[in-house]
Amino acid sequence: MIPSIHKRGSETIGLIRYLYGPGTEEEHIDPHLVAAFDPLTPDPGRDPKTTYEQLQRLLDQPVNTLPAGKRPEKHVWHLSVRAAPEDPILFDEDWAAIARRMVAATGIAPDGDEQACRWAAVRHADDHIHIIATLVRDDGRRPRLHNEARRAQAEARRIEADYGLRRVPPGDGTAAKRPTSAERHKAEREGREQPAREELRETVRRAVAGATSEEEFFDRLAAAGLLIRKRVAPSGDLLGYKVALPDNRNGEKEPVFYAGSTLSPDLSLPRIRARWSGDSDAAGRSDRALSDRASDPAPTGPATARRRAATAVWQAVLVVDEGEDGQVAAHISAAGEVLDALAKTSAAHTRHQLREAAFVFERATRSHVKAEGGHDRALRQAARDLVYSGPALGRGEDGATTAMVIDMAFFLVTAAAHWHAKKGHAQQAAAARQAAEHLRAAYQAAAGTPMSMLYQRGQRLSQPLRRKQAACLRTAVPELAEQILAEPGWHSLAATLADTESAGHDPAALLAEAAGRRELNTADSASDVLVWRLRRMAGLPADAGTRPSPPLSHDNVATDAPVSSQRLGRGPRR
Repeated sequence: MIPSIHKRGSETIGLIRYLYGPGTEEEHIDPHLVAAFDPLTPDPGRDPKTTYEQLQRLLDQPVNTLPAGKRPEKHVWHLSVRAAPEDPILFDEDWAAIARRMVAATGIAPDGDEQACRWAAVRHADDHIHIIATLVRDDGRRPRLHNEARRAQAEARRIEADYGLRRVPPGDGTAAKRPTSAERHKAEREGREQPAREELRETVRRAVAGATSEEEFFDRLAAAGLLIRKRVAPSGDLLGYKVALPDNRNGEKEPVFYAGSTLSPDLSLPRIRARWSGDSDAAGRSDRALSDRASDPAPTGPATARRRAATAVWQAVLVVDEGEDGQVAAHISAAGEVLDALAKTSAAHTRHQLREAAFVFERATRSHVKAEGGHDRALRQAARDLVYSGPALGRGEDGATTAMVIDMAFFLVTAAAHWHAKKGHAQQAAAARQAAEHLRAAYQAAAGTPMSMLYQRGQRLSQPLRRKQAACLRTAVPELAEQILAEPGWHSLAATLADTESAGHDPAALLAEAAGRRELNTADSASDVLVWRLRRMAGLPADAGTRPSPPLSHDNVATDAPVSSQRLGRGPRR
């Protein structure tokens, strides 16, 4: 349940007309009173003899009795209370009780206070009510409304528990504005998958992913088909921007524009510019090890971009686990760009889940912890590489490396969830966990074919070669050998060890190094973890149907191996 306190107004009659009217998109159905300061308050919605003006005069009476010079200009208080989409439809009696609890909790009408402010609660939809109140008490004094928004949120949490409603994590003021009921109803009538506000926010975030300049950013917005309106100072400096969907029009048939800052706090032009100007020298020196590849030439194809993204994402996992708060916040923010880039360039069978993962993780990218610019360059470069390498096919090396980077992204998102939870960021942690579930589903779609091929190859190995690989396993990781040999993924690992040796590596030495890295003990399948680590470290093709590459020099062998914790046919689990 979400309570929202709106801007204070000066005209009670205007708000009453809106609440009882058809709505901006004719979405108001059967507007009527469910509760008020006085049980005998007339209801213009159900009593045809009652006018809006009568209700207005009744609510404003304490204001009108004050001398003209002492009447507050902004005396109209407005609170909406909305249930979650999956909540059951509440009766009018339930909403009446909720309204009374809200006005008591916020200080509008404390329990037992006979001189409290006058108020009325109007319901014109199944899922929410509006409370209008006059900010002058019957005794002429002003109400005490200190922290009324926080108190409304606290009362909403208690109401959720009492009514068995969806428990909404407490907010911290960093969330993007939710679509209004009018926006949602309009989307339903027009057959849109999501309200215009959310579609625009998703499109703008994808345009930001990997961009390095204003020109590039606005070119991407135009290429996505958005209408753009720039706000320019008299000096010619660009101050801000607005965007609109070409087919989203108002009653006058004009495009409905949204400023970037109203789509999301981090999509304002100053905040976007900060991403491009945050590379301080100090940050660059401290983060040089994580961004050595950022200045490399652009990848030549989707598979190469995905391999490099997997490397950057894996390094980010280590930072989120062990880094300073400012560095962690920067990496989590940049992780959102990587997810946006993956969603933008994904094949059809993974596209939906990746889009959903990027959409929900957006909430996890913002908190009150200030990100330290410059530490996230490797991730932002990875997002840029993904975008400019083009769409990936869902098969071959493209498909296999997609599974690899999704696997890495799962662990990064899960690490972000743990960090947010430790910091008490309930909404961000919940969003990250939800994104991880979408990534788990995306991985299952992407990894089925390459993992099946490895499994089949492992089964076809000769008995002597299989015994040789088992001996190698017992030598490299004696404490885990018997567990791994009993896992279904052992066949895939045996095939990968054979590929490693064919590529000129010492499989036992590389296996021992891979086993000493993070996440092995907490994985569902240690064999699958080692498969991905070895193929990454040895430079082996992710697609088991591709011949192994020639041996790499020691300097070129990637030691930041990606991790996977999937059994064959199952998603990653931490």
